[in-house]
Amino acid sequence: MADSDSPRATRLLPDAVHRAVRPGTVVVRLETTHDRQGVLDGVWWPRSRDIAAELPSLISALTEHLGPVTRVGLDSGAWEGLPTRMTIDDRVIHIDSFPVGDGTVLVTRGEQDLFSLLVVPPHATPEAARAAMAEAVRAGSGRRAEQILIDTGAGRAEPDEQT
Repeated sequence: MADSDSPRATRLLPDAVHRAVRPGTVVVRLETTHDRQGVLDGVWWPRSRDIAAELPSLISALTEHLGPVTRVGLDSGAWEGLPTRMTIDDRVIHIDSFPVGDGTVLVTRGEQDLFSLLVVPPHATPEAARAAMAEAVRAGSGRRAEQILIDTGAGRAEPDEQT
């Protein structure tokens, strides 16, 4: 029996994202958009900013859909304690960190196949997260992650950061 708190991957179309979605959800657009013409390939809503706790579930979910993941690029300002590599499911995952602040995580399959995922901040409300997820996986969307987070309110500062 699956743990009800474990992250889940879904292959839903944008309108179906509005069902109950909670932190830890990975939405992958690849099943519905084979040409990958949009800016984003999917979306992830982690439960916290602790990469050691969050990344293994993301990598496991993506490996199921994409195959082996070799590298992950993360925004250094968005995560606590970024290592340079982690072993996940008996595979070494190299972690690159950059101070980009754009609300994305870049996932590399193999040597060069790159996928870009919107990262919904852990503190986002369910309504804002659902709206951001729906827009991120909308086929043909040309909107960038940072703009999606602004437009949906998902990127607003955490409650203790607001003044």
